[in-house]
Amino acid sequence: MPATYYRDQWSAIKNKPANLEELKRLAQQIAHSFLDYYLKDCRYEEDFINLLCEMTTFAEDPALNHPGAHALFGIIIESLCDDFEEFQTVTYNRVMAQVVSFCRKIPDGQALDRGLQKFGIYTVTDLLDRITKIRADGNFLSPLTSVKKILLLSRVTIGADVAINSIIVQRLAQLFPEAAIVMIGSRRIQEVYGGNLRIKIREVSYSRQGGLLERLSSWHRVVQIIQQELTDCPLEETILIDPDSRLSQLGVLPLIARDRYFFFDSRSDAASSRQMSMSELTNAWLDKITGQEDFCYPQVWIPDSYLNLATRLCEGIRNYGARRIVAVNFGVGGNPRKRVGRHLEERLLAALLQQPQTVILLDKGLGAAERTNANELIAAIAAQGYAVQHTDFESNAHLDVKWGLVGLQSGIGGIAAVIARSDEFIGYDSAGQHIAAAIGTPCVTIFAGSNNMRFIRRWSAHGANPCHIVHVDTLTNPISIDVDNIINRVMNVRKLND
Repeated sequence: MPATYYRDQWSAIKNKPANLEELKRLAQQIAHSFLDYYLKDCRYEEDFINLLCEMTTFAEDPALNHPGAHALFGIIIESLCDDFEEFQTVTYNRVMAQVVSFCRKIPDGQALDRGLQKFGIYTVTDLLDRITKIRADGNFLSPLTSVKKILLLSRVTIGADVAINSIIVQRLAQLFPEAAIVMIGSRRIQEVYGGNLRIKIREVSYSRQGGLLERLSSWHRVVQIIQQELTDCPLEETILIDPDSRLSQLGVLPLIARDRYFFFDSRSDAASSRQMSMSELTNAWLDKITGQEDFCYPQVWIPDSYLNLATRLCEGIRNYGARRIVAVNFGVGGNPRKRVGRHLEERLLAALLQQPQTVILLDKGLGAAERTNANELIAAIAAQGYAVQHTDFESNAHLDVKWGLVGLQSGIGGIAAVIARSDEFIGYDSAGQHIAAAIGTPCVTIFAGSNNMRFIRRWSAHGANPCHIVHVDTLTNPISIDVDNIINRVMNVRKLND
C-alpha cells in the first residue's frame, strides 16, 4: 500500500478523539508495509518512516505515542538488527539517521539539535558519513597508549552486558592496569558488577518500551556524564568503548572525539566471524584493535551481600534433604516471541520434579505479567500434589522443603546469586543463561523466537563449561509445537551435565 494511503488514514485518525487501537493498528500496518517494500527489492520508503515518527511525537500523552514507537522499534528496527547482515546494518543506520533528523526539527527536539551541532552534525548525511567511517576505519588501541580512564557504555540489557561488556572489562583491565573503569548504564548493573571494586557505575536509564524522544533523551545524559568524567582526566588520556549500545543508538549518535572512540560493530557479518558467539566475537574484536591476542570468558562480579543470602538459602534446602537444586527463569525480557508458552512451562516443571529430592527455585521475574505467570505456574504444580512455597530472596526465610517448587521474588542480583549456588539453570534466551555461563553453572536454554541461525549462534551462552540449547521453532507453525518432544530434549541434554 502506498504511503499516501496511510497518510490519509493518519490524518483522519489524528483529527478525531484518540483511539488507541486504531493508532496501534495503523502503526503496525505502516511498519510492515515498509518491510514489505524493503524485503521485496531493497526499496527504502522514507515516507513510511516519517509517518511513524509523526505518530511517536504527536501527542502530549505518552500512551498515545507508544504505538508508533513500538512499531518503529519493535517491528522495523529489531528486524534490521537481528539478521547480522551488512545491508540490514546499513539500512538500520539510514533509518535511525532519518529518525534523529526528524526529531531535531520538532519543538521538543531543540536540545537534541543543539547537542548534535556541538559535534558538527547538521544533516542526515553528516550522521551517515560519521557512522560509515567508524565502521570502516576503526581506531587502533595500542597497549603503549596512555589511558587513565576507560568509559564503557552499557548494552542496556543485562544479558548482553555479561556476554560482551564483562569481556571488555577483563581485557582492558589487563591491558591498562592503572586505568579507572567507568561503566555508564542502569543501576541494575551494580547487582552483577558491584563485586568488582575497580568498576564505577554512572547511572543512566534507557526505556526500551518508551517513546521516541524518551529513548533519545538518554543520549543527553550520557554526553553529560562523559563531560563530567573528563573534568578530572584529560580527553587525551580517556577512551570511550561503545559496544553497539542503545545509548548511542548503535553508534549513530556521537559522544566523544573520534580518535578517543572505539566502536564494537557487533552486527558484523564478516565471513570469519559467522560461527562465533557474541563472546567470541568480542574477544576477536579486542584482538584486532589492540594487536594483543588473548581470550576471556564472560564473568560476573556478584556482591557478597547477594551471594551470602543465596548460600544460606541453598544450604538450608540441602541440609533439609534436597539433593538437587534447579534454578529456573521463564522471563523473556519483554519479548514474547522468546516464550514457548504456559503448557510447556507447566509440563517442564512437573517433569523436573519427577526426580525425588529435587527443589526448583522459580524466579518470578520482573513486572506484574511475569509475576502473574509464575504464580499461576506454582498454583498448577500445587494442584498436582507437589509441595510449593513462596519467598522473597531478601527475607532470608528458612525453607523446610526437600522436594518441590519455590517461587522466588528477587532482583537480578538475587537470581544471579541463586544461579551461582544451584546445581543447574534452565530458562529461555535471557540474562539468566549468560549469567549461568559466566558463573560456570550448567545451563540449558530453550531458544525460541528466531530461526536465524546466526542470531542463535551469536546469542547462545558461552562459558568455560558447556552450555546447551534446545531450539524451538515457534515461527513456522506455532500451533503444532510438540511439547513432549521439547521436554524430552531438555531432559536428554541435561544428562550431559552430570
